Amino acid sequence: MGSADDYAPGGSASQGDGQGADAPFSESSDPTADSGPASGAAESATASASREESDLPGERDRYLRLAAEYDNYRKRAAKERQDAGARAQADLVRQLVEALDDVARFAHVDPATTDAGTIVQGVDMVEKKLLKALGNAGLEVINPVGETFDPALHEAVATEPTSAREDDHVVSRVYQPGYLFKSQLLRPARVVVKQWNG
Repeated sequence: MGSADDYAPGGSASQGDGQGADAPFSESSDPTADSGPASGAAESATASASREESDLPGERDRYLRLAAEYDNYRKRAAKERQDAGARAQADLVRQLVEALDDVARFAHVDPATTDAGTIVQGVDMVEKKLLKALGNAGLEVINPVGETFDPALHEAVATEPTSAREDDHVVSRVYQPGYLFKSQLLRPARVVVKQWNG
């Protein structure tokens, strides 16, 4: 009969080829067996972090360039707006210069040798020049005689009775004309309004 060692699960017969019961344990403890997906992900994360750190100076430079370009654009736009406003004002003043010359001429006439009719004609001419120049710039005179009273454009300083119902709330006189500049109300027209009392 054979000995107990011949039939034992971990006997010498199974150890003869060098693969005993301890073989699977020794394979799992091999340090080279730990090169799976986890270690690959760690290496990838490390490489990615290294690349991000190396990109930081470039990104910072690009941000500084963009900030400087935006600041230059903002300053340039502000200067262009200021220059455009100055040019518009210069154009308006240029149109008023001739009327100013006329005012200066009439301000220095000799009253002893100039009749009142000439002065009136001169002032009328200056007024027309001024209104033309300002009208070209966008000024509109509000002179609403005979129009229906509009509280958005007119200011009633007085009322007067009327016997005609259709004349109720109609402007009869203008004490002081109003002015619009490019649809912006500068001053309402000060008017007298008719009122029908029935």
